[in-house]
Amino acid sequence: MEINQAVEEAVKVLREGGVILYPTDTIWGLGCDAADPKAVEKVFQIKKRADSKSLIILVDGLEMLYRYVKEVPEIAAQLIEVNDQPLTIIYPGAINLAPNVIAEDGTVGIRVSDHPFCKRLISRFRKPIVSTSANISGENSPASFHSISKEIEDAVDWIADPIFEDGSTGKPSSIIKLGLSGEIKIIRK
Repeated sequence: MEINQAVEEAVKVLREGGVILYPTDTIWGLGCDAADPKAVEKVFQIKKRADSKSLIILVDGLEMLYRYVKEVPEIAAQLIEVNDQPLTIIYPGAINLAPNVIAEDGTVGIRVSDHPFCKRLISRFRKPIVSTSANISGENSPASFHSISKEIEDAVDWIADPIFEDGSTGKPSSIIKLGLSGEIKIIRK
């Protein structure tokens, strides 16, 4: 399947409140519209995970990031620019997102994706997409398409062709938490 056709199919499913299975810059993810609480709830049901845990969302660049965080700490743009590995940053003051994507303290984990399929998908969708590992909560995260369980595949509304996983690292991103005064806390290396 050609990438533009795949992106169009995925966008259609996302706009209808569906859940997709897709490759990211890190591992395979379950994705949905990050501003649609019902779609986010479906992701929690597929993962069999309590919705008290927040989710990571993906954006296509800084411009989109600024629309979903009240105040982006100055250092964030620099960290995104210089980092050569996928980096998820937890920001205070999440806005314009489904409430069940946001942590109880009002923070949200956002990653600017540079993955060819992902970036094109997010740009075409024009909104952030949830990105949580494509596994049942507590099981191993799928480094490649072939390590995704049949149960997950059967639960989603659309599955990306495995040919689009080129460019994925096969391991979860680093996660840091930023404070408004520039303080940095490493959550996962």
